Parts: sequence; structure tokens; C-alpha cells
Amino acid sequence: MQKNKNSVISFVVSDKTQEMMSEELSWCMRDKTPAYAKWQAKDGDTVITLYESGKVVFQGKDADLSSDFWITTEKINSGKVSVKNSSTDKKSKTDSYVNPKIYYSSSIGSDEVGTGDYFGPIVVTATYVPKDKISFLEEIGVKDSKKLTDDDILKIVPKFIKEIKYESIILSNKEYNDFYSTDINMNKIKAILHNKVLFKLSSLVKDYEYIIVDQFAEKYVYFNYLKNTPNVVRNITFFTKGEDKHLSVACASLISRYIFIKEFDKLSKELNMELPKGAGTNVDDTAKKIVDKYGFEKLKEIAKLNFKNTEKIKK
Repeated sequence: MQKNKNSVISFVVSDKTQEMMSEELSWCMRDKTPAYAKWQAKDGDTVITLYESGKVVFQGKDADLSSDFWITTEKINSGKVSVKNSSTDKKSKTDSYVNPKIYYSSSIGSDEVGTGDYFGPIVVTATYVPKDKISFLEEIGVKDSKKLTDDDILKIVPKFIKEIKYESIILSNKEYNDFYSTDINMNKIKAILHNKVLFKLSSLVKDYEYIIVDQFAEKYVYFNYLKNTPNVVRNITFFTKGEDKHLSVACASLISRYIFIKEFDKLSKELNMELPKGAGTNVDDTAKKIVDKYGFEKLKEIAKLNFKNTEKIKK
């Protein structure tokens, strides 16, 4: 049987499987990672990328063989796994389809940034985009923040930020480290923050048609994270690539990134050194300099200590 030259296999993995993968593949991890990825490794002919969302992607001639073990592992850890295979599946129409009824509605959307960065806060924003603002936002180039440079974002956001209603939360890394535990993981923290901004904004705006969240967890998992949270917003529509489905999510993504950039620059000035974004080896080098200059306790204020970078720095 002839193998595909470039098979792509992807599925979402639980926190437990993520930890196992990070440990098992630490020997072959690359120094550089794609945007919004926790890490990328090259095992033989297969490139493996784990994204902040929990999705892991195997790409290469041996993607099917490399992924088999982890598919089985995830089934053991979480009881189920949904696998997409480029060699057998067509690209999901629902991922790319934009419903005009939703796109041209007056709606609230939310998105977050900073979850894959060792330094810098997590910022979550919800925005309300009425239908009469859609043309204006399209004209000035509003789109997903991942498709724009930081310089682009610093130019675009001031053009619309006063034209729409929004709510943002900045979670410092000190607060993040206080929250994070075996019972409260990254996705649970994200769910709590999304719910807070959505509750605030939906309480102020009454004429919205949809509330849209850029999906980072299955619907039942998202609401399970919020089972002990007051004022849960439940009338949510979850979309992957939500920034393409409604401009409220795109605006939320851009405002979150705009705030993140400002906070990141402020932190760099405070430390009197340029901090790198992401979680690669350049981040490790900078963190070591910070520890040498300010002591390890400083990392508790400015870094996400559960990241693998911390163990490398300790060693």
C-alpha cells in the first residue's frame, strides 16, 4: 500500500496527553514554533505541532504511524478522540462556510490572546458589532489578528475601537500562576474569562442576535468548566475560525492583541530588556537573564510557570 507523500492527521488532546507528548517528544522539539503553537517537533519524517487550542497535527509521510500511538493514548486518557485525516477526509465544509444570516447580523463575539506566550498577560475581549458597522469594519481591513502583524494591529485598532462596544479582561501572569492548578487548567481559565466578558457585554447590549465564541473546547466541556461559576452565559454559538464567521470575533481578536502588545511593551520597559513572544528557546535565554538579574521569584510575576520553559530554566 502506497503512503501519502504528505498526510495530515489532526485531533484534539487532553491536558494529560499534552503533558505526556511534551515529555516524550522533548528530545526532537524545534527551536522555532508556528504562531499559536505550544511547540513543534520533528520525529523522523513527521512534523508534529501542538497548538494552544489542544489540537495536535501530524504532517508527513509517516503521519499515520506516528499518530497511532497518541490516538490510542488519548482514547485511554479521555475516553474518545475525533480524528481528521487529509488522506481520507475532505476538508470540512462547516469550517470554511460563512452563513450570511450570521455574518450580517448584529452580534457579540469573543476571542483571546496570550495563552501561548511565556511572558505577557492573557487578554480576553468580547465586542458587539451591529450590522450597520460591518461595511465600515471591512473597509478598514478588520480580520483575524493572526493574519496581521503587530504593526498592522497598532494602526487598525485605533480606527474602530471607539466605534464599537467592548469588554476586556487582562489576566496578569501573577494571577494566572495563582489560579493554575491540577483542577484549573488553561482552558478552564479561558472559559471563565470568556464568560466574564460575555456576561458584562450582554448585560449592556440588548439587541444582539447571536453570541459567538471562537471555539477552543467542545461545547459540553466549555460549560463543564463553568459548572461552579455564577452568571453563566449559555446562548452561545461556537465556531472554529470564528473570526471569519462574524466580525465581532475578529474585532475581539484584534483588540485583545492590541492590549497584549501594549502590556508586553510595558513589561519590557519595566525589565529594561526586550522580551520575546512565544515560548521558544529565545524565551528560555531571556528568562535566564531575568533570573540572574532579579532572581527566580520575578518569574512568578511575569511568566506562566506551568510552561515547559520553567523546567528548562531551573535546570
